[in-house]
Amino acid sequence: MARKRYQKGFVYLDGDKWKGRYREDLITGEGTKRIRREVILGCKREMTKPLAERRMEVVLAGINGLDYRPGRVATFAEFIEGWKAQMLTTQKPSSARAVRSHLKCYILPELGKVRLDQLGVENQQTFITRMPERATKKTVSRKTVVNVLGTLSTILTTARNWGYNCEQINLDKLRLPARGMKYEAPSFTPNQLQRILAIAEEPWRTMFCILTLDGLRAGEVLGLKWGDIDFDRSVLHIRRTAWYGKIQTAKSEASETVLPIPSSLLTMLKNYQVNWKPNGAGFLFVTRNGRPPSSNKVVEYHLWTILDALGIPRCGLHAFRHAHTSLLLDSGATPKVVQRQLRHSDARTTLEIYGHVVGDAHREAVEKVASRLDAIGRQPTTVN
Repeated sequence: MARKRYQKGFVYLDGDKWKGRYREDLITGEGTKRIRREVILGCKREMTKPLAERRMEVVLAGINGLDYRPGRVATFAEFIEGWKAQMLTTQKPSSARAVRSHLKCYILPELGKVRLDQLGVENQQTFITRMPERATKKTVSRKTVVNVLGTLSTILTTARNWGYNCEQINLDKLRLPARGMKYEAPSFTPNQLQRILAIAEEPWRTMFCILTLDGLRAGEVLGLKWGDIDFDRSVLHIRRTAWYGKIQTAKSEASETVLPIPSSLLTMLKNYQVNWKPNGAGFLFVTRNGRPPSSNKVVEYHLWTILDALGIPRCGLHAFRHAHTSLLLDSGATPKVVQRQLRHSDARTTLEIYGHVVGDAHREAVEKVASRLDAIGRQPTTVN
């Protein structure tokens, strides 16, 4: 005879708190089993026993429902094997690499043996607090914590969709590391750009010019093909990116767009095409094996060589994009134009990343305000 699922639970007073006990069916690797649960219903000063029993009815509503099905449970390590096989393989190589790093360095060492249904707010907070112990450095930045929690949240969302009992990540309930000093990405000044481009050899000079004059990301410029450049309309199509020589889709839907090509850059591209060595896929930049180069190799063997020769601090290709943003602001471009050129889906993203950039036009406007106030202060006063 099948066991009755309907239950009222057991409500009792423990100190100054009303608690409730009930049983729940769970599916494990060994089959279905019934376990005992306990929940805090409220404080004694806030409710009587009848009110606590009514709250218990709400807790048990799902279990007593006609459509109730036993939940699934597994340890994080057990679940993650299936998740990696079915979900991680669908992500871009660059994203998958970051996820594997989060799993290896932080998540699995701390949570591998924890059951998904036990990963509540308390265990989530413990995980955050102990993250520095798993890191190679003594401190872990707030950004790293948020990124790791993003990976964990994605995994738990999938687990919940697959029928596992688990609690979602809610940042409002967690205490994150305090915000430190905001990191300012490196950028080149106009003078530095002129010196870099003056001694850069092809094809790197053309690559650096595209990054500077159209603000592309490193992967986007490495994934460019001649078919992406419309010489008649002077526009450039962003259709793909290259990551460690592998082609993948653009970063986001907003990234796949059309950008105007300045006339000086258009002339440079035409001249570059004359001496360009053809390859089967039509990429603007390739290595000897016919694949786009890796951005880290371009930086290490070409950009850093130039920067060292000029006495400019080493940085990555993103400094050209940052310089492009500064030049846009100096030209008087509106925030909407800057957002459109950088292809951020949300204007707030542009402000968060580049809000610290103070262009000459911005500074000049503030100086004009100050000069007007100075003029007011210098006006002679009339004495009656």
